[in-house]
Amino acid sequence: MDTFGAIALFGLILLYFVIESSATKTRTDLTRRLNRLEDKVDLLLKHAGVEEPPLPRQDEVLALVREGKKIEAIKVYREATGVGLAEAKRAVEQLT
Repeated sequence: MDTFGAIALFGLILLYFVIESSATKTRTDLTRRLNRLEDKVDLLLKHAGVEEPPLPRQDEVLALVREGKKIEAIKVYREATGVGLAEAKRAVEQLT
């Protein structure tokens, strides 16, 4: 590889890391804002005396947790709520 090719490759790699860093910061900011909004909605619901409805298939998830089938419970929780793996895992672990 000639010098120009090496410089061009280095530039592309550097550009990739700059873009990825920016995207990560944006995701972090959006996650933080979403969490704040969820907290505010929870406070409004509590203030208004409105109870959050139970999660769909909550009984099924609880039964699986009691049977020691944590992975199956996580799968059902994800299907019922549409959340990601990490959030479903945290939610199911809170039930144990």
